[in-house]
Amino acid sequence: MIMNNLTVPKQNIEVIQSLGFRSPSGRELSAREVAAEIISFMKEDENRSYKVTIGTDSLLHRDKNADFITAIVVHRVGNGGRYFWKREKVGNFHTLRDRIYQEVLFSLDVSKEVLEYLKTDDAPRFSFEIHVDVGDNGDTKTLIQEMTGMIRAMNYEVATKPFSYAASSIADKHV
Repeated sequence: MIMNNLTVPKQNIEVIQSLGFRSPSGRELSAREVAAEIISFMKEDENRSYKVTIGTDSLLHRDKNADFITAIVVHRVGNGGRYFWKREKVGNFHTLRDRIYQEVLFSLDVSKEVLEYLKTDDAPRFSFEIHVDVGDNGDTKTLIQEMTGMIRAMNYEVATKPFSYAASSIADKHV
């Protein structure tokens, strides 16, 4: 995994409500606590391979406000995993492109926040990907190159549908 210090400018959005991270049981956690939970999970069996993925999905309401759910998933390859999620309520979305773009920006922001705590000497090795809720079928097919290019420019691996389970399955459960 190659990390860099590039920043992506944010759109002019109005964050209406932002909650901390949550476990599936509803417990609220900070980014540092999520990272500690992920490291603890990986240390339970350090002989396994791990993949940490982050993805965001959204739901647009009639008033043009949207709920964005970002999921952080740690997958013990071949043997289950855990996830955490965060909700952001944001206003003023008029196009699908703007909403997908914001999904990617939220995933990049959370990646920066959580990876800072995961990059410690005592953390087991893991691979990392950002999952984007776009695919070859449907209205988002024209956005694939643009969104994956933005993520690759940040030196992250990227997955799209049908392989983007953090965005299109796990985050989708909470929108």
